[in-house]
Amino acid sequence: MVGKLEQGDLSLDESLRHFERGVQLTRACQNSLKLAEQKVQILMSRSGDPESFDAVPFDADDDRER
Repeated sequence: MVGKLEQGDLSLDESLRHFERGVQLTRACQNSLKLAEQKVQILMSRSGDPESFDAVPFDADDDRER
């Protein structure tokens, strides 16, 4: 999807449709990650000592540098 947009061969309407779909997918992924994070926190509070684990926010840019 990104490749098609970057090539510049799409019409404005097609580009907007692809962009809108990308936004939808991004929101769906963010929701999935949020739910997964909540499940982990629930599981840790039930089965583990939450004091012994430090939650560290995910930084996508940091991961790309490696």
